[in-house]
Amino acid sequence: MRASGILLPVSSLPSKYGIGTFSKQAYQFVDILEAAGQKYWQILPLGPTGYGDSPYQSFSTFAGNPYYIDLEDLIQKGYITKQECDACDFGDNDRYIDYEKIYLARFDILKKAYQASDIAKNVDFNHFIKNNDFWLNDYSLYMAIKNHFKGISWIQWDEDIRHRKSEAVKVYSEELHEEVEFYQFLQYIFNNQWKQLKKYANKKDVKIIGDIPIYVALDSADCWANTKLFQFDKKNMPSGVAGCPPDAFSKTGQLWGNPLYDWKYHENTNFEWWIQRIEYCFKLYDVVRVDHFRGFDEYYTIPYGETTAINGIWKKGPGYKLFEALNQKLGDVDIIAEDLGFLTDRVRQLLKQTGYPGMKVLQFAFDSREDNDYLPHNYDKNCIVYTGTHDNNTILGWYEVISKEDKKFSINYMNNALSKSNEVQWDFIRLAMQSVAKTCIVPIQDYLSLGSEARINTPSTLGGNWKWRLKEDEITDSIIKRIYEMTKIYGRL
Repeated sequence: MRASGILLPVSSLPSKYGIGTFSKQAYQFVDILEAAGQKYWQILPLGPTGYGDSPYQSFSTFAGNPYYIDLEDLIQKGYITKQECDACDFGDNDRYIDYEKIYLARFDILKKAYQASDIAKNVDFNHFIKNNDFWLNDYSLYMAIKNHFKGISWIQWDEDIRHRKSEAVKVYSEELHEEVEFYQFLQYIFNNQWKQLKKYANKKDVKIIGDIPIYVALDSADCWANTKLFQFDKKNMPSGVAGCPPDAFSKTGQLWGNPLYDWKYHENTNFEWWIQRIEYCFKLYDVVRVDHFRGFDEYYTIPYGETTAINGIWKKGPGYKLFEALNQKLGDVDIIAEDLGFLTDRVRQLLKQTGYPGMKVLQFAFDSREDNDYLPHNYDKNCIVYTGTHDNNTILGWYEVISKEDKKFSINYMNNALSKSNEVQWDFIRLAMQSVAKTCIVPIQDYLSLGSEARINTPSTLGGNWKWRLKEDEITDSIIKRIYEMTKIYGRL
C-alpha cells in the first residue's frame, strides 16, 4: 500500500516552554497529519541527550528524554503551578531551542513536580519499575551517580563504582535513593505521556516511525552496566571506537567515538540484548528506522584515543545471523534500513536477505557525474524515498549551493526550468510522491518553503544543531490542502 508521511523531531514542535514536548501542540500536529492525508510521523531518537544535544548520543538506549515531558500536564496533575513554570527561563526564541537554558531550568521544575507527587505510593509507578527492571534501575542509578560526580562520564568515576563493585553499588543506591527515584519518576511520566500521544496518533490512522542509532554512547548506562556487550579491555576502557573512513566529504573521516560491540559475545547469547532492544522499540513505535545499517555487515574500528578516523580498519559484523535471531523471536517486524552512503555488494545482499526497505534521498540523486541508485527511475517498490533527512539541508537551502552542472541535470530530469526559485521544492516533493517507492517521507521544512536556516543538523559539526522549531500556526490550511491534493494525485491516501 502506497503511503506518505512527514519528518518532524519532537523537539521541533512548537510548545510553551522552550522545546517541543508531548503537549497539545503534538496532538495538533497529529491532526494536521490526518487532515493532510499522511499515514506516518517520522521522529528522531527519543533518548536523553548530553553534550552536543545530539539524539544519536544518548545516556541510555531505553530511556526517554525528560525535556519532552509536557509541563502543562504536570500543572493539571497539581504537581507544579503555572506560576512556577512561567518563572523559569527556558529561552525566549520560538524558532530555536536554547539548550543551555533548558538544561539549567528543566530539571529544577521537574524535581519540584517529583517532590510534590508522592510517587512512591503510586501502585502504577511501582508496576512500571518492576516491568522495566531490565534497564530502568541501572539508568536511574547511573544518572544519580553521574550527578554526584558533577556530570562526568563513568570512565572517570572512582574505581569501585566504575567497576560496579557490589558493595559500592549498594552504598550509592542507598545514599542516592531519592535521586534514583526522581529519575524513575521522570521515565514513568515520559512513558505515560508518550504512550497517550502514540495511542492518539494510531486512532487517527497515523503510525510513528521511530529511529535508533546502531551504537550507544560511551557515556551511557548501557556501557557502564553491561561492559561485556562491548569491546572493552580489562580496565573497562574501549579498545576501539566507531566512525567512518575519510571520503569526499571529510579528509579525516568521521570519529563518532562510540564503543563497538563484541559481536562474538552477542552471537553466543543469540543476540539477546539486541532482541530486547528492538522489542522495546516496538512498544514505543510502529516502525523502526535502524541507523547505519552498513555496520551490521562490516564496521569501521578506530583505535581508542585517536583524534581522527584516518587510522581505522574495516572488520566483519554479525551479518544476517542477527536478523535471523530477530525474526525467530519477534516475527515479521517493520524495520527501515538506513543504507545511505557507500554500499558494497555484500551490504546490498544483506538488505535483500532481510527484506527491509532501504532509503532513497533525492538530494543524493542529482550528481551529474554518474547515474546512481537515488534517481527515481532506478527505484524498486520496496524503499522509502525522502526529499532529505535530518542530516541534509532543506531542498531550498541545498538548491542554492549545488553546482551549475547538478542544477542543470535536475532541471533536465524534471523539465522544470520555468519553476520559480521559491517553489522548486514542490517539484522535488512531486518527484518523490510520484515515484514507485512504497513510502514517501518529506521533512516539514520542505513543505514550508524554508531555507538553510531551518536545517536540523550538519554532520561532523558541533553547535547550532538540533535547535530548529516550528512556529505556532505555521502550517496553514492552504499548505495542508496542497499536501493532501498531491498525496491524493499520486495514490498515497
